[in-house]
Amino acid sequence: MAMALPHPSGFIKPCLPSKVSRPPSGSLRVHEIKHDGYRLMVRRDGLRMRCFTRNGNNWADRFPSIVEAAVSLKAHSFLIDGEVVIAGEDGMSDFRGLRSKRRDPEALLYAFDLLQHDGADLRDLPLHERKQRLAKLLDRVDRHAIQFVEHLAEDGPPCSGTSAAWG
Repeated sequence: MAMALPHPSGFIKPCLPSKVSRPPSGSLRVHEIKHDGYRLMVRRDGLRMRCFTRNGNNWADRFPSIVEAAVSLKAHSFLIDGEVVIAGEDGMSDFRGLRSKRRDPEALLYAFDLLQHDGADLRDLPLHERKQRLAKLLDRVDRHAIQFVEHLAEDGPPCSGTSAAWG
């Protein structure tokens, strides 16, 4: 029987979406674009930078542009939750390029949540407040490497396809 490896220090298992027949609605919900990329959580602890996959692997060496942008943020520590994407020449997400194990300076993090900031655990705060703090933190970052994910706070028109809800 294979033994599960422990998660690395500083890793927080992300909340994963589940398929739903209709998008959730109500005043406590927000709606965001889902990009065709990988979940990536960017953690800074002083000078130490890590980029965790949803399984706890550190891929900081694969995304040097994201690490460089994160180092420039005015904070001693943070944990940003987002989705890493590599855009093709046409501007569309290149999932195959992302799956290659090359180090890609063109990687972009679409940041959608701030879970920790300067030693404070923010997970008990309402999502809209964490997103406000994230927007402020990212205000001066290199927009080519990390971008804040805007959201809709009210219900929009129904879309075709599959929806996902965070549980």
